This record gives sequence, structure tokens and C-alpha cells, in this order.
Amino acid sequence: MTKSELVDKIVEANGMLSRKESEMAVNIVFDSMGEALQKGEKVEIRGFGSFTIRERGAREARNPKSGAVVNIPAKKVPFFKTGKELRERVDNL
Repeated sequence: MTKSELVDKIVEANGMLSRKESEMAVNIVFDSMGEALQKGEKVEIRGFGSFTIRERGAREARNPKSGAVVNIPAKKVPFFKTGKELRERVDNL
């Protein structure tokens, strides 16, 4: 499902919101989640899952084409862990 499909679902489910208002609501939710993660906070949506930031250490890797050693610096990456309800719904397909 894409972001625009999510907006369409909201418009279908709620006749009171226009497409523009629904799109604004979706953008506010996603922007708020991104801002919270930037601050190092955990984002938890009960029944769906939680988003956190994980730190990956610096490491050495090889360029597959040339075989040269490349240093990869440490970085922070977003991580998603599914909630129990979502795992069960997907498993029962």
C-alpha cells in the first residue's frame, strides 16, 4: 500500500474529510513519527508495532567489483518491530 492509497482509504471510510484534508492528516502523522525518531524517541502504535533507532557500528567491507576494502562509518538506522496482533493477522493468511 502506498501513501496515496492510504489517503484514498481514509477518504472512502470517512465521508466528512476531503482528499486534501486526509492527505494533510497522513502527512502530519508521518512527519510526527519522523521527528520523534530524530529525537531518539520510540514510536509505538499498539497492535501494529514500534519504531526505534538502532546504532550500527563502523565496519570494513569489500567493494564486490574491485575487491578493495572500504571503511563504512557508524550510523543510526530506523528499526521496526511488529506488534503481536499484526504478526498474528499476517500469519493467519
